[in-house]
Amino acid sequence: MDRIAFFRDLAVIIVSAKVFGLIAQKLKAPQVVGEIIAGLLIGPCCFKLVGDSDYLSLIAEIGVVMLMFGAGLETNMKDLLRTGVKALIIACVGVFVPLVGGTLLYSAFYGFAKVGSEHFLRAVFIGTIMTATSVGITVQTLKELGKLKGEIGTLIMSSAIIDDVIGIIVLTFVIGFKNPETKPSEVVIRTLLFIVFSFGIGFLTYFIFKKIDKRYPHKRRIPILGLALCMFLAFAAEEFFGIADITGAYVAGLILCSLKDSEYIASKVDVNSYMIFGPVFFASIGLKTTLDGFTTELLIFSIGFVLVGLLTKIIGCGLTAKIMGYDLNNSLKVGVGMMTRGEVALIVARKGMSEGMLDAKYFASVILLIIVSSMTTPIVLKLLYRKDDAAAAAENA
Repeated sequence: MDRIAFFRDLAVIIVSAKVFGLIAQKLKAPQVVGEIIAGLLIGPCCFKLVGDSDYLSLIAEIGVVMLMFGAGLETNMKDLLRTGVKALIIACVGVFVPLVGGTLLYSAFYGFAKVGSEHFLRAVFIGTIMTATSVGITVQTLKELGKLKGEIGTLIMSSAIIDDVIGIIVLTFVIGFKNPETKPSEVVIRTLLFIVFSFGIGFLTYFIFKKIDKRYPHKRRIPILGLALCMFLAFAAEEFFGIADITGAYVAGLILCSLKDSEYIASKVDVNSYMIFGPVFFASIGLKTTLDGFTTELLIFSIGFVLVGLLTKIIGCGLTAKIMGYDLNNSLKVGVGMMTRGEVALIVARKGMSEGMLDAKYFASVILLIIVSSMTTPIVLKLLYRKDDAAAAAENA
């Protein structure tokens, strides 16, 4: 794609995402559902008005980074600390159950193999793809519903962030068994170093921003510096520690969430995200979808892949939340909120193809899981929260 064609495609994406987002809103569904459908319709899957490109992928990447920065800014630190241990446990179970489920699914279709064999590692890799949670869709849905700052919203976000980190560690371990040059222990060490780094830079930058905020309240320089911090930590997380860039962005938001002007920063960031970066990110999910080479066998496997991918997150995370004392409705919110897949699943799948652990034909299954989970999660979450609102209205009547 040339530079000029990129601007045309950007215009098509922005308009179509807004139109279908409004239609979805009229139908009582979250806007993100409409934006994903817009990507499907204008992309290679249907009318082929816009094709996926490196330019659009880069903007989509910025979009999810800004979404996570905004989510961090709107996090209640007290709720995060209160739910931290619970989030860790939910994330661990939320990785283990899909990992086992995906491994068994591939083995059921193509035969069980000896532990450690190449066929077995392929099966485990299918499970590895299922481990990662994409929090971007859930964050946007919770923001639309006004539930992002609640205990359940915070629990889902922190669980998803930890989930991604664990998923990346699992990915490196699996690749390490195939490639002796990759040392899984190094990933664990880098993750621990990133945590230490985050605490160190967090304390330092928080006090710097606190002084700036006190001296220049409600000045645009504060969100500008905040955005710079977000981009730097997104870069540092992936470049120096091998952690997903969205984790660094979320940490940047957490560092600034206790400032007096945190809502002001979030409002300025949200303008850019709402206008361009967010719509491109959600539409890009649909743009990556193609039905070329889709056989009946692959279709059946893909259906199983989607069902196992959704159910293992709901069962693993939801059941764990229930055991921890949350009621059925809130437990379902946690399970459903954790079942979205997105950019991390794509990264894992692409890494598997480059390492020879995943055939290209299975990429269609991953895309299908991303689309179904991305469209289903907002709708189901809205229904679950609507049930809460109805119960509250009945009590006050």
